[in-house]
Amino acid sequence: MWTVDKIKSEVLYDDKIKVAGFDVDGILRGKIISQKKFLSVLEGGFGFCSVIFGWDMHDKTYFKELTVSNAGNGYRDIIAKVDITSYRRIPWEVESFPPNSPFSSERQRIPFFLVHFLDPDTMEPIAPCPRGFLKKALKQVTHMGWKAMAGAEYEFYNFSSPPSPSDGVSYNPHLVPPNPAQMPHLTPGMFGYSVTRPVHNQDWYYAVWENCKKFRVDIEGWHTESGPGVYEAALEYQEADEMADRAGLFKYVVKSTSTKFGITPCFMAKPREGLPGNSGHMHISLIDAETSQNLFAADKPNPNAAYPDLAYLTPLAIHFLAGILHGLPDIMPLLAPTINSYKRLVENFWAPVTVSWGLEHRSASIRLISPPVSLPKATRLEIRTPGADANPHFVLGAILALGMYGVEYKLELPVPPLKRGEDTNNANPGERLPASLKEATARFIAEGSMARKVFGNEFVDHFGGTRTHEVKLWDEAVTEWEIKRYIETV
Repeated sequence: MWTVDKIKSEVLYDDKIKVAGFDVDGILRGKIISQKKFLSVLEGGFGFCSVIFGWDMHDKTYFKELTVSNAGNGYRDIIAKVDITSYRRIPWEVESFPPNSPFSSERQRIPFFLVHFLDPDTMEPIAPCPRGFLKKALKQVTHMGWKAMAGAEYEFYNFSSPPSPSDGVSYNPHLVPPNPAQMPHLTPGMFGYSVTRPVHNQDWYYAVWENCKKFRVDIEGWHTESGPGVYEAALEYQEADEMADRAGLFKYVVKSTSTKFGITPCFMAKPREGLPGNSGHMHISLIDAETSQNLFAADKPNPNAAYPDLAYLTPLAIHFLAGILHGLPDIMPLLAPTINSYKRLVENFWAPVTVSWGLEHRSASIRLISPPVSLPKATRLEIRTPGADANPHFVLGAILALGMYGVEYKLELPVPPLKRGEDTNNANPGERLPASLKEATARFIAEGSMARKVFGNEFVDHFGGTRTHEVKLWDEAVTEWEIKRYIETV
């Protein structure tokens, strides 16, 4: 267990420390600070400009300014509180030890810490702080004497940055070129689970694995997925708060490692038309905090279960599942946060488009994993709706809040399970999920929405405002598709 004194001894010979926190889009916002500064703020926190919650992912202030950061409050500072439990060192960023160090002939990795973003008036997490959002949801779980366990899987495309652009424009080949739509895939063809394709970029492939391991973002499975230059990583199962941190940091590791190889990883939900999208599936279960018993797994099958799929599930698990299903249509901006997210969630692409669930069903929004197809201790729910573009803290926080709402009110399942081989757009009676960010945001911010019931107005108003901004930008955009289609013909 890390203590303040232990951390002080850990950074004794460092002259710089990197600190960062997640914004609403899951982007790390941070900086390096001197050792002297770090030690002075280690316990009390330090000022961090609130504008990171007042602008979008391209640093454009929101059309409608929101309460956390705006011109009216001068884009005031909020408090960044160092989380000492998040301590790790960055394997791809090293420096020499100072001359007075007993290790001066060696090189060491730069220390890294995550922060919580707090309101300076209350010293409580600000409403849109992703880590604070998840922490709030976890309080409901720990209050019951339980722990939430989670796993994350990310698919992502990889593109090669061509060293010499055809238009003669000079740019750094390790960054995204002027026309990213023309970037070539890292490797061609559809080669899911290939053992030969990674050999083509072997140094990069193993560097990602090793850097993840050294950065405490351990991978349990790492392979090619079906799609040109597409890879998938499954992160090791952890408690939900640690899993969310690691999921967010995984993107940081991949992007930082890949740029050294002239490779651009892409976590967009749907980077290329006609090809599979990038999912960000999340697995969730509850365990007893003292015994570690899986609270979703029944001791023995229930012959009177409402559906055979539920035979090995506890009533707690069924209510938890019901809570997610009831709230799913109202929380979609958290699981599919961008305009592009909804290009992935379309029929006939093995992506969930309805309120649906089923035992080992990969077209459903929620895949139930339990006996007789798995061991009892592995019983869990796989939430298949999120894309790789979603903020993992918001995804896990939303799942837990809805699930616990279902447990508290003993909600019943709104739809029967999907049958094997039954697609979500055929006989399934489940409601169609919002088909665009505009539709999803309208449901999210509506009076009486499930989002407002479980997350509160302050969070919904802020995050809903950020998505309204995204929709407005899209509504005003003129795309290449429109120009090609209409410039001459209309």
